[in-house]
Amino acid sequence: MAGVSIETTLELWGSSLRDVKARIRSLFRQERVAGSAGQFLDGLLGNEPRKTGWMRAEVAGDPGPWRQQAILGRGRWDAEALRDIVRDYALENLTDEGAVLVIDETGFLKQGKASCGVARQYTGSAGKITNCQIGVFASYVSRHGHAFIDRALYLPKEWTDDPKRMKAAHVPDDVSFATKPRIARLMIARAIAAKVPFCFVAADSVYGTGEIETALRRAGKGYVLGVAANHVFNSWGKEQFVRGAASKIAQNLPKSAWRRLSSGEGTKGARLHDWVYLELADLDAGEYDSTLVGEWTRGLLIRRSIADGDLAFFSTWCPKGTPMKKLAASKAIAGPSRTASKPPRTNSASITTKPVPGMAGTGMSPSSCSPSP
Repeated sequence: MAGVSIETTLELWGSSLRDVKARIRSLFRQERVAGSAGQFLDGLLGNEPRKTGWMRAEVAGDPGPWRQQAILGRGRWDAEALRDIVRDYALENLTDEGAVLVIDETGFLKQGKASCGVARQYTGSAGKITNCQIGVFASYVSRHGHAFIDRALYLPKEWTDDPKRMKAAHVPDDVSFATKPRIARLMIARAIAAKVPFCFVAADSVYGTGEIETALRRAGKGYVLGVAANHVFNSWGKEQFVRGAASKIAQNLPKSAWRRLSSGEGTKGARLHDWVYLELADLDAGEYDSTLVGEWTRGLLIRRSIADGDLAFFSTWCPKGTPMKKLAASKAIAGPSRTASKPPRTNSASITTKPVPGMAGTGMSPSSCSPSP
């Protein structure tokens, strides 16, 4: 907002915050509860590096944290309805037919064992197996900006197989185990059902292929999905014959096959990688849904690090003729700055969960797809 005075900027922020509070007012039956929710939001947006319950209460002028804790625990309100309000608010400002829906996860480090879903599990936040909760997120990324529009808390089997532990954490009775790919498919299905406009889905290899690929093809959506180095690819109907594990295919590529492309601007300038895109087959989209027309291409996208030669592999699906640059860009925007893989530094006390029904864990509360150059 260059050229705008500080006073005007603050007034715009204040007006926007009042608008958000008005949108969520309908979730709460009593005015005092809605007021506490608004104060909780103020606390989360404050400058305090450690947002504990006591510190949030002090900022709100409360004698103790009980009122704001009630919002997260004892209060009765619809966390899924709040998710939908956040999604609709984000789309009002970010909607673009060429947007990408990014599926990613992050870990919230914990000390104890009582927090819902906590277990020793791998998290990219720490780069190791440690005691943490895992949240799966859907981020909407467009040329206008990016924002989270969906979330779910992953519950390991050691939790879902322990009814007493589930009850102690107030997890609804109808919540059962769901893999991370299953959670991702449900998030994508919700976005499609809500008519969220997007062109591609980008996700890492933890979310798998198979069912998620079929679901996206039927919905007429493109994808760039990470796969393991031993994932097998086969081509048919193409001049260039491709067959074998992704890593083996990469080893046999000539130097001339690689193209250096920018993944966008980073903190140290352009983020450059070497890329290869291999078209494997052209298929009629109508095979997946009779309402779809035209040919789409199944492919293999490979990214190589300039620094150390490290390789990453992606299964792709896009309208025939889509250039590699567009596919690379779709995957590039799924970087840490736009997803949940590196959350902002915060105290774990500010990360809260509110159990809600459903297979995909618990709720967490805090076509322009056509080819183009």
